[in-house]
Amino acid sequence: MHFFNYYGYYSGSYYPRETLNSGFLLVNQVKHYTSEKKRLCIAKEILKAGTYNIYRNVRYYNTRGKELQVEVDKIAELREKLELQETVQQLMGIEGNIREVYYSAFNKIINQEINFEKRVKRPPDNMINSLISFINSLMYSTITSEIYHTQLSPIISYLHQPGTRRFSLSLDVSEIFKPLIVDRLIFSLLNKNQITEDDFEDKLNYLYLKDKGKRVVLEGYEGKLQTIINHKKLNKNVSYKHLIRLELYKLVKHLTEEETYEGFRIWW
Repeated sequence: MHFFNYYGYYSGSYYPRETLNSGFLLVNQVKHYTSEKKRLCIAKEILKAGTYNIYRNVRYYNTRGKELQVEVDKIAELREKLELQETVQQLMGIEGNIREVYYSAFNKIINQEINFEKRVKRPPDNMINSLISFINSLMYSTITSEIYHTQLSPIISYLHQPGTRRFSLSLDVSEIFKPLIVDRLIFSLLNKNQITEDDFEDKLNYLYLKDKGKRVVLEGYEGKLQTIINHKKLNKNVSYKHLIRLELYKLVKHLTEEETYEGFRIWW
């Protein structure tokens, strides 16, 4: 069970005692964190996949008259540098540069007149930042729930530094799926005018999404999770939500050295 505050942002989770424990997997999960080489390998693959999905989003809109070729080329150039990085901190630096270019494209992708200059979290300072924070929280809680149904520990991560207050593995996996689920939902809601300024409390600097707006976002989010695609490797229909579970299973196989981990990449 996940809890959200008055403004709709994630506050915490009631996480029942784990029932799918595996000492073998836990030991291997820790080993892959304490080994700089093994941790870097996983972190690098997470960002390669996540930034590729970012690239696909920008490229998609570039082919639909949004004039984003400069951003497409810059993201492609920055992605090539990921493989050359030797520490997780260096990887995060490149990822930050990619996101800066990515967010600069939002004003071109989104048809509404919203002054979105940069990502601001605490507190969000406009409609787009508020939507990103809100739906990112939903994404985080969904992935946390999916981790619970595996033998993975949610507190041991590889890209983000494990902390004391959050399930950091959820943050890792979120990097892969935010472009597909969070960002595409935001583009759709705003470009179809399903969410407008009227859905926010402007006296609070667009921090607070009104109840009607929350319902629209939640319905859209659930709809995204239930979207069905034909999985090209499994050759069967799966939902976006099930893609997350499959990603966790791939990570398990990597940690137990059954199969090298390859992060999910959008192919459609």
